[in-house]
Amino acid sequence: MIYSVIDIGSNTIRLTVYQVEKGHIETMFREKNTAGLAGYVNGKGKLSRAGIERAAEAVERFQSVLQKLSIGHVAVFATASLRNIVNTDEALAAIEGRTGLSVEVLSGEKEALLDYVGATHFLPAAEGLLVDIGGGSTELVFFRQGEVERAVSLPVGSLNMYGKYVSHLLPTREERSRIERRVDKELKKLELPQVVCPVICGVGGTNRAAGKLINAREKLPCANRTIYLRTVSQVLDSFREENREHLMQLLKVTPDRIHTLLPGMTILRRVARTFCSDTMIISDYGVREGYLLSEVLNMERGEVL
Repeated sequence: MIYSVIDIGSNTIRLTVYQVEKGHIETMFREKNTAGLAGYVNGKGKLSRAGIERAAEAVERFQSVLQKLSIGHVAVFATASLRNIVNTDEALAAIEGRTGLSVEVLSGEKEALLDYVGATHFLPAAEGLLVDIGGGSTELVFFRQGEVERAVSLPVGSLNMYGKYVSHLLPTREERSRIERRVDKELKKLELPQVVCPVICGVGGTNRAAGKLINAREKLPCANRTIYLRTVSQVLDSFREENREHLMQLLKVTPDRIHTLLPGMTILRRVARTFCSDTMIISDYGVREGYLLSEVLNMERGEVL
């Protein structure tokens, strides 16, 4: 069977098509639209009409692709992009009115749990901390002996931190410090246990892009998925906006994240230091695969995870 999942995120809207056969899941193809929805949210938390149109157009375009391929199994969900705005219902109605597709808005905790389901299905891990840095939120999942102990969501992401704290293209040292202080503030609100998590399972576009950048700078194989978090700190401290070479590195490796990658890596550094993490293993799978496994396939079997 062929299934498709559309993920409406704060920075990117993604379509992934999967083939599922006898319990085996294979990704057939992926496509993304860098919509930057977080940039369309005003100071009162309202997604502008232009932002709503941007989201609806992206979903409609993906729907057209699926129709041409005769793929009928389509599931659509949204994360912080529509969760953290005051006019969620308006946005949902506009997307459904234009495409006929209903959109499930995931809670922060559910998003974190689905990240865990997707990542550990393909990359089994006994214990540690899963981190997914999105455009509008960051999800953390603490797990031990293959069981989730705590799943939380912080309202800080690579794109909304860029919009709030960065005045030019790349963040200055002081702007990075302000982002880190905001992360600290949000972590304290959750009253998380002071645990040591040496290994992070990195999920999502920011962590994958950070891995690509570090592989390029350190001349590591493109397939490398293990990075040392001290290197993240070294990269952050070395970047200067006035240095053309640094800008060209970002343009070559992660052109669609030239403005959001360093704010996202700043969030990663703060989280890693808080929980004494020194290594990150990057997973290519996360919330979309978790949604497919937990919400689509289990619903078809009449199961509840």
